[in-house]
Amino acid sequence: MNEQDSSYELKALHVLNELERILECDPLIDEVGFIHPSQFGTLNEEAHQLVLSSDDTSSSKISVVNASFWNKDHKLGISTEVLFPLYQRAKSAFMAATKQYKALISNSSENSSSSRDSIETEVMNHSRALVLLSCDFGTAWHSRKFVVSKKHPLSFFMYELHLSALVLSYAPKCEHAWSHRRWVIKSIAGRCPILQEILEKESELVEKIAERSKMNYRAWNHRSWLVPYMSTKQVLHELKKSRNWAGLHVADNSCFHYRRRLMLRILEDSSDKLIIVSSEYTVDINQLWKEELEWNEMLIKLYVGREALWLHRRFLALVLIKRLSIDHHGLGEFVDNEFHLLTSCSTVPDSNFEDHQSQALYSATYMLWSVKLLPQLHGIEFQEKLGAENLKSFLNKACPEKSSLWDHLMGRDDLILILEKYNIAIESVSESIYRHSGKGLTGFLNRRIPTWSLPQLEKGTLSSHIQIFLQKW
Repeated sequence: MNEQDSSYELKALHVLNELERILECDPLIDEVGFIHPSQFGTLNEEAHQLVLSSDDTSSSKISVVNASFWNKDHKLGISTEVLFPLYQRAKSAFMAATKQYKALISNSSENSSSSRDSIETEVMNHSRALVLLSCDFGTAWHSRKFVVSKKHPLSFFMYELHLSALVLSYAPKCEHAWSHRRWVIKSIAGRCPILQEILEKESELVEKIAERSKMNYRAWNHRSWLVPYMSTKQVLHELKKSRNWAGLHVADNSCFHYRRRLMLRILEDSSDKLIIVSSEYTVDINQLWKEELEWNEMLIKLYVGREALWLHRRFLALVLIKRLSIDHHGLGEFVDNEFHLLTSCSTVPDSNFEDHQSQALYSATYMLWSVKLLPQLHGIEFQEKLGAENLKSFLNKACPEKSSLWDHLMGRDDLILILEKYNIAIESVSESIYRHSGKGLTGFLNRRIPTWSLPQLEKGTLSSHIQIFLQKW
């Protein structure tokens, strides 16, 4: 039994040494995969056929094949048959090297730099093999941070980016790998002359991974994290570049979230209505927002029932309304455009196509949100143009199971909005309500809208609109 265990350990150690040798001999490996032993023969035959058909018969064209690994064209395949013993041996070697390294650190004055470098090399080699075999092994990632942080050459940090990209080639949602990349960029941000090039490659990596791994929140969150490190020119370039990708992936809200992060950064860098990119290049913020709204409207009509598009429109509308409400210039045009969008999206054809029903629901809830958000005057104008009962019918038709919610949201604001529009004195309203309901203002409000707090209003006159509203009660 002991001889069997010893043989098993020696075989595992041999496999680990072979893996570390391959990684050392081919530092340009950019993809890792785990393959079944039965696939090695097929890969070997294909590799030799490519060699025979090529004029170049150098050794670099010949694949490295044995019972455990396949390596060709900077691609590495690891047999699933050796994963468990390889992981066990890599973990054991890593833990032993880490323990020895910590002992050297605590007694640094008593040890030579050569022995310390030797142990650091062991820690880095074993941790590299370990994170490739088990990407969520946090201790291995942290040990690499600890060793690299004591090294000053930029090449050490650049290799960490390469290694984490290698892990992401087979585990695109590995949070440890994405976090490791952010640590590297944060560490070199103040002293790296090619930071902008690195950020551009990071953006390309995220887009490449997002094509293979749909709805990858971690990848897009990493890309959003990069935005504060970008220059203004690079932010505008990213906004333009990501537009094509977003237009082809309208259900992926993460990409639109990234665009929102870019646009917020543009607002931070802008001076009032303009953002100055250079002495010869400026960008009009309002025009940029209007173009984004027009593009969003086009996508909404082209791709029916995509919630991510309506959520993106809420962000665009929120920012634009706040900017336009300062001088009210262009706000009326925006209200008219949103009204026409609702009427075009609220019709549900006589079919069982659920996307049309979703489109009607998203458009109606967007309009309800807009009525609550718009400044008082335009909010009432919008609601009068649309008609409260009309909007409520849209909501009830699109989502009848939430009819009580729509009644609750639509029923509470009518009185308050009209009172605010005409600035009616509380005393005058109280007198009129008393005549129509037989109760004072307090009793009326407690009966109809018990949880609403009526704002203090200036004196004015009672209009016919209030009389009509009161007759409804």
